[in-house]
Amino acid sequence: MIHTVSHVSLKASSEMVTRALAHAAENGWSIAVSVVDADGATIASARMDGVSSQILGFADDKAFTASTMRKTTEAYFERMDQSASLRLGLANRNRLLVWGGGLPIKYKGAVIGGIGVSGAQDFEDVACAQVAIRNVDLEVE
Repeated sequence: MIHTVSHVSLKASSEMVTRALAHAAENGWSIAVSVVDADGATIASARMDGVSSQILGFADDKAFTASTMRKTTEAYFERMDQSASLRLGLANRNRLLVWGGGLPIKYKGAVIGGIGVSGAQDFEDVACAQVAIRNVDLEVE
């Protein structure tokens, strides 16, 4: 049996990064953004002038979490927050990050990647990610 996985393209990833940065600039926010494929590997990323590399790392981990867990980082937090054992287990997992700003990227209902935005307030990070995904006509969760 064969399982086929689709991934977000380099072109769409680059366009999403550009649009997220533009949306942040329009609102006076300083961010970093990362887009990963369905397996969580980085395709495109950037950070605005003055944004630390640590913030870009957070964006990449948010994108990784959204893509590999197939849900927003906020939804993943809600699930992990349901029990102490889940919270403790999360602390021991590399790259999983539950701060707002990570969204899965979907096409025809299937997760094809993830986008992570970091550097502004959570709801602002989410807004940048949503605008970026809509810009390339993909599905926003």
